[in-house]
Amino acid sequence: MAELEPFEGLSKQLIDEINRIGIIRDYPKGSSAMDADDTLRSFYIIIEGRIKVYQYNPNNNREQTIYLLGPHDMFDVLTVLDGLRHDVMTEAIDEVKALELPIEKVREWLDTNPAFNRAFFPYMAKQMRQVEELATDLSLYDTSTRLMKLILKNLDLKNPVKQLGLLQNLPHEEIASMIGTVRHVVNRHLQQLKREGILNIERKKLAVNDVKKLLEKIENGN
Repeated sequence: MAELEPFEGLSKQLIDEINRIGIIRDYPKGSSAMDADDTLRSFYIIIEGRIKVYQYNPNNNREQTIYLLGPHDMFDVLTVLDGLRHDVMTEAIDEVKALELPIEKVREWLDTNPAFNRAFFPYMAKQMRQVEELATDLSLYDTSTRLMKLILKNLDLKNPVKQLGLLQNLPHEEIASMIGTVRHVVNRHLQQLKREGILNIERKKLAVNDVKKLLEKIENGN
C-alpha cells in the first residue's frame, strides 16, 4: 500500500484508492528515474524530492531542462492522453520517492472520476503553459532576463524569507539547463543580482531581498 498525502483537487475516496493500488518507487540521487518504457505502462506522482525531465544533444553535449518536477507533480501526462512513447530523459536531483500507478487505471479515472479530472486537466494546462513560456523565453529574452523570470516563477511570496521553492540548493549547472545556458553565465548573473541587493545567496540557498526591484528589471529587460 502506498502513502500519498491528500492534496488539493483529489477527494479522500480517490486518495484511498490511489494508496490501495499504488506502488512506491525509490530513485537514488543522480540516477535515471522513470523512462519512456516505464511511462507506456505506468503513471507517476512525485511524493518526495525533485526530478529533472530534459533533452540532451550528444553532438554538442548540451541539455535543456523541460520540467523540474517536485512533490505532487505528475508524470507523464502526454503518454496518458495519446498512448505514444515520450522520449525524454529523467534524473533524480534528490533522493526521490514516486507513486507508480497503472496507466490504464489512470485513463479509467479520466473517463469516470470528476475529482481526478479536476486535478489532472488543470495540471496538464499548467505544463503546457510552462513549455510555451520556455519556448518564448528562449526565443525572445536574453539569459539575464530568463534567469530573473525563472526566479520570479519559483518565488514563494507566502514565505517571509522569500525562498525559491524547487530552485533551492539546486546546482548552478542545473539552473543553467533550465534557461538554456551554461553554469558560468548563471554564476555571473546571480552575483550581479546579489551586488544589486536583489538576491541573498548563502551556500546555494537563494532568497529574494527586493521583489519590486526584480520586477522592475524584468519589465525593463535589464
